[in-house]
Amino acid sequence: MPNHIDTGKRGEACAAEFLEGKGWRIAERNFRAGRGEIDIIAWAGERLLVFVEVKTRSGDGYGGPEEAVDARKQDLLARTAGIYMEQINYDWEIRFDIIAVLLRKNTVVEIRHVEDAFFPT
Repeated sequence: MPNHIDTGKRGEACAAEFLEGKGWRIAERNFRAGRGEIDIIAWAGERLLVFVEVKTRSGDGYGGPEEAVDARKQDLLARTAGIYMEQINYDWEIRFDIIAVLLRKNTVVEIRHVEDAFFPT
């Protein structure tokens, strides 16, 4: 498996653990529908469903996580989230978050959680 895939999987596992530490309940990991994928779908409390995009870096030279989630990616995430919501018959409060994980030598250096990072139009 290529190194960047290993890095991404490690970052997603760290992000899920981070959210669980906040008391969130992970509903799905790597949910796929069509061309879209949502890294983590979690419940923050009883009624808030959060769709989380995880961006993992092994260095900090690529800018912030918000920059990596452009309008095209936001649209794809929103469409995929809509499919998930239809599948579970959910029509209530949602949010889109981004978690940035910075790894150095396979050790977590920093986790940044950007809540309500975007709302697709």
